[in-house]
Amino acid sequence: MAAAGHNERMKSAFLPCCLRWLLPWLLLLAWALPAQAARIKEIAAVQGVRSNQLSGYGLVVGLDGTGDQSTQMPFTAQAMANYLQQMGISLPPGTTAPQLKNVATVVVTAELPAFAKPGQAIDVVVSSVGNAKSLRGGTLIATPLRGADGQIYALAQGNLVVGGAGASAGGSKVQINHLSAGRIPDGAQVERSVPTPLDEGDTITLGLDASDFQLARKVALAINARSGPGTATALDGRTVQVRAPRDPGSRVSFIAELEELQLPDSTPAAKVVINARTGSVVLNQAVTLGPCAIAHGNLSVTISSTPVISQPNAFSQGQTVVAQQSAITIQQQGGQVQQMPASPQLADVVRSLNALGATPQDLLAILQAIKAAGALNAELEVI
Repeated sequence: MAAAGHNERMKSAFLPCCLRWLLPWLLLLAWALPAQAARIKEIAAVQGVRSNQLSGYGLVVGLDGTGDQSTQMPFTAQAMANYLQQMGISLPPGTTAPQLKNVATVVVTAELPAFAKPGQAIDVVVSSVGNAKSLRGGTLIATPLRGADGQIYALAQGNLVVGGAGASAGGSKVQINHLSAGRIPDGAQVERSVPTPLDEGDTITLGLDASDFQLARKVALAINARSGPGTATALDGRTVQVRAPRDPGSRVSFIAELEELQLPDSTPAAKVVINARTGSVVLNQAVTLGPCAIAHGNLSVTISSTPVISQPNAFSQGQTVVAQQSAITIQQQGGQVQQMPASPQLADVVRSLNALGATPQDLLAILQAIKAAGALNAELEVI
């Protein structure tokens, strides 16, 4: 037992020594490993290879009394009457519109992917346009989906999947998630394909996700290094033209290899994104600060209201009057001038901004003022 305890103590003392000896080598190895470079497929796409939006107007039936109220939504009864007429069923003349509680009018949307062929299935999203309480358990009847040109490209039909639940009784109501919208996996069948100009001409065009002349140049250099000089030409900061084989099979293989090309590490353009509605501020790694001095104070206004009751004397035939006495106080906190040193890295920028102790809303104004003073080396984008 004593020998076992001695061995355990020896292991406990040996491991920290090994870690202290290996740590510098591990750090050196991590520094020596190259950073993961971006591939062309992650920053660019072939122009013309895109999806198309489809939409349609249809009816969901089979609801458990949670459909549209026909008295407030007359187009539901009209749409159902039109559907019945297409099925060869017409209402007698003079018959009032039926009060349908298990039918809801919906808008059906879908995204037609590139190269989709007739017979393939795509997902659809079904959303109520009336006052239906829930689409849970409903079935979408055949609905044509049209593109921007008015042509029918798919036909949707199927049972809805609604990710929610609800119950109500005695004036109380409980609801989880959203009940007036749902999805139909593989709920639409493609009826017409959209021609894609991938095999036309001797060249293909790569469109970058962001406008950056340096990035466009690096993409062209990477392609020329693989396929030979003159294969790719950067036309502007967002477009790169590439010569490609005319044979469809060879062109597909060429594009597949092209998208896997890795680019050397490049620093993105310095940008600060500000969301004025939520107060969110996001900075990328290229943002730097120049030396500046900032003073920021807060102004608070406090309004307090106290009820004052005026009670008349006895037998004066007066009335009791309740008035409000308001007191307004304005307090301005002093803002000391704080010096912000030059910050060449993002961590230094964050540390300097945190030292101000400003709220996110105040930080919006501070960043704009720093930019106006020329000390913020970044582009401000307000969304």
